[in-house]
Amino acid sequence: MSAPSGARRVVVTGMGVVSALGLDAPAHWAALKAGVCGIGPLELRDLDRLSAKVGAQAKGFVGEDRFDRSQLALYDRHTQFALTAAAEAWAQADPGLSEEEALRAAVVIGTALPGMQTFDDSYRAVFEEGRSRVHPFVVPRLMVSAPASHISMAHGLKGPTFSVSTACASANHAIGQAFHLVRSGAAELAVAGGAEAPLTFGAMKAWEGLRVMTRDVCRPFSKGRAGMAIGEGAGVFVLESRDRAEARGATILAEIAGFGMSADAGDIVQPSADGAARAIRAALADGGLAPEEIVYVNAHGTGTAANDRTETAALRAVFGGQADALSVSSTKSMHGHALGAAGALEFAAVLGALGEGVIPPTVNYEAPDPECDLDVTPNAARTREVPAAISNAFAFGGLNAVLALRRG
Repeated sequence: MSAPSGARRVVVTGMGVVSALGLDAPAHWAALKAGVCGIGPLELRDLDRLSAKVGAQAKGFVGEDRFDRSQLALYDRHTQFALTAAAEAWAQADPGLSEEEALRAAVVIGTALPGMQTFDDSYRAVFEEGRSRVHPFVVPRLMVSAPASHISMAHGLKGPTFSVSTACASANHAIGQAFHLVRSGAAELAVAGGAEAPLTFGAMKAWEGLRVMTRDVCRPFSKGRAGMAIGEGAGVFVLESRDRAEARGATILAEIAGFGMSADAGDIVQPSADGAARAIRAALADGGLAPEEIVYVNAHGTGTAANDRTETAALRAVFGGQADALSVSSTKSMHGHALGAAGALEFAAVLGALGEGVIPPTVNYEAPDPECDLDVTPNAARTREVPAAISNAFAFGGLNAVLALRRG
């Protein structure tokens, strides 16, 4: 499959990020290039009751410094992240929408576990403190569509607006759906990405139950890796047709060439190399890209034993001998696994690699694992021209989403 005949080319003209590495896109990218690990001791209530006490927390982000009381009454932390990142992306893109164009401007935001802080606070209020009432805006704060709705209201975007929730592939699915809307002409412009704020006692206790959590740092693809570290944050991007962007003289950060999706239809938690490989092939075919054109792969790379060896097998199945020439990295080793926002934080890393010719590293790497025999850019960034790249997201439930990009 390739792009439909007459389809519009889609580019990225705005980027905003909140992560443990920085509270805007430039800070996030600078930390990625420097190999900064944002995983460390968590600051949250009842930490002593958790076995996994580390994560990638955006500790400098204080909602009260950014929003007034009436807004905070409506915004869970993940919505605060989304609005902040969207405002940065919108300011950079400066799209200058007319009233007519605003009617066809889309918003698509991915989230896996919405409203975790609100859930935690509300359960404590009812069950621990014995209160008979919760805040009247608990339901609007918990809605998976809350970030998309608030972004549409903040910027007057009145076209297709919805949320995507496909576990850890949510952001990639959201960006991919927005890409399709703009490419087909169903939307004039789209704001897309992912947001997540899962660093609460309840959510962390649930993840502990899966026994996939590291107790110190995340070591993707490394021998002796001991699991994932949960992160938080948001990445939001402005997408528009290349023709429109060029006509108004916008700075183009990259072009989205293709998008591929698949379902393993197998196990709810165990990954499948076949399902992952089918999504990668679909993204390349959709973008009209040959495997040998891909230089960089931002891997899903969770740091679990099963994911990393399965993803390695999928990449070798698609790229064959060319896999040895790929530069691969898992930036989750730095910004943590931000679940529904993970793909968005990684999309920002791919934009940086395409734009500057720098491959961000996989940090905390200790020793080669024969089952992960790829060049995973261990511990230090590398300079390399990147004309094309892919970004992988493989979620629980066997839901796979891969984005293929070209240099702008």
